[in-house]
This record gives sequence, C-alpha cells and structure tokens, in this order.
Amino acid sequence: MIKEKFGLTDEEGKLMAKVARRSHQVDAVYTWEKFQAMGYMWVMIPVINAMYDNEEDRIAGYKRHYELFNTNPVVGGFITGLSTAMEVQAAHDSNFDKSSIAAVKTSLMGPFAGIGDSIFQSTWRVITMGIGLSMAKDGNILGPIVFLVLFNLLAEPVRILFPYIGYKMGTKFMTQAEESGIMSFVTKAASIVGLMTVGAMAATMVSLNIGYVFTMNGAEQSIQEMLDSIFPCMLPLLLTLGCFKLLNKNVKPTLLIVVIMIIGIAGKYIGIF
Repeated sequence: MIKEKFGLTDEEGKLMAKVARRSHQVDAVYTWEKFQAMGYMWVMIPVINAMYDNEEDRIAGYKRHYELFNTNPVVGGFITGLSTAMEVQAAHDSNFDKSSIAAVKTSLMGPFAGIGDSIFQSTWRVITMGIGLSMAKDGNILGPIVFLVLFNLLAEPVRILFPYIGYKMGTKFMTQAEESGIMSFVTKAASIVGLMTVGAMAATMVSLNIGYVFTMNGAEQSIQEMLDSIFPCMLPLLLTLGCFKLLNKNVKPTLLIVVIMIIGIAGKYIGIF
C-alpha cells in the first residue's frame, strides 16, 4: 500500500489518495486566461474542505488555488502534494503565511514544466510514438495501443507517486536538486536523447523520393540514387527542417499539411515524385 510506504496515517492516506487521483485531471480544463488554474483548484478542493471548517476560509482557499498555473501534467503532482502539505501546515498554524503557498507554486511550475516536458513530451512520448507509428504505418492495429501502453508504463507511476513524494519531501526537494545539479543534468540528458530520436524519426519515417529518371549516353540514371549516394535521406531531412522553419514563422500547421498534400499529388501526377 502506498500509504504504508510513505508512512501516512489513515486520514492522510485517504486525503492523498484523492489528491493523487485528481492530479490526473489538472490539465483537463485549459483556459488562455489562467491555463491549468481550474484543474488545480479541483485537485485542492478535498484538501481545503478537510482542513477548514469556516466557509470564509474555504472560499479564500479556493481563490488561493484559482490562480495562473501551468506545468507538465505528468510531474505536476509533486506540486499538488507540496501544496497539500502547506495547506495542512497553514490550517494548524495560525502564524503560517498563506501567501507563501501561491509563491511556492509559481516558483516550481517552471522547473517542473522544463524537466517534465524534456522527459515525457520531447523524449519518452516521441520514442513510444515512434514505435507505435512504425507499427501503424504497416497496417498493424496494435500501433496506437502499444504507444499508449508504453508511454503510460513510465508516466502513470509518476502521476500516482509524485503527489505523495511532494507531500512528504516538501520544499527541501527542489533546493537539494538544484544545489546537487541533478535537475540540470537530467534536463540536458533528456533533451539530447529527444533530439537524437527526432533525427532518427526524420530519416526513417519521413518519405520523399524523386521518381524522375533520365537517360545519359544510353543508360538510365535515377536522380534519387544519385542523391542517396551523396547524402542518404537528404530530402526527408530538408523537408523536416523546412516545415520546422515555416512553423517558427507562424505558418499554421493545417495550411502546411494542405500545401504538402497538393505538392505531393501534383508531383506524383507529373512524375516528379
């Protein structure tokens, strides 16, 4: 049982089970005004209701957590667990500065967004999706299922355990992680692996071939074979970099997809591709 593993009382265990379960939903409602604020408040409602009997204190608690918040939803449970620990302390200590709860949330959401995005969005999701897509492109119906299973083999334990870790470890965790250099090392390593994976996917999963063949001195010569002898997979790489450049110039992805489809169909019709 997780409760026994972290040395929680029955009351703490029930409360943290609710926090861990609701932390899965912190990204369910996303607004451009306060981003994940509504989801974060949803996570903290059981905590506020359990800690405060006075209606005014509860309303103040709801408002305290309905502020701008945005981090990676997989690792964000650490912050909800930490907020829970701080709310418990605030409820039992009249001298506790409740404004520090929001300050700690704001200071942690950036670092956790960075490490969470590096590991799960830019690395693990790309790797597992690459495996799933390689199966799906061959017509294997298990492709998306394999992707979801593999991704959540790592992500789900983190979603479940991080609220408990945040509750038990408190603010000391980030201080120790920053001072020891663990956070920067993990972020850098994850970024490198993610870039390597994206490069491999560009070479193996993006397809662009020149189909035109010309005759020279009575012998047929394929332009694609010439390009592959100079720089294998050069065209897929150029296509990937070109799309990336256009996206950085605020070209809409839907427009880019339509243009590529039109060029591909036209090129196939006239025999270039």
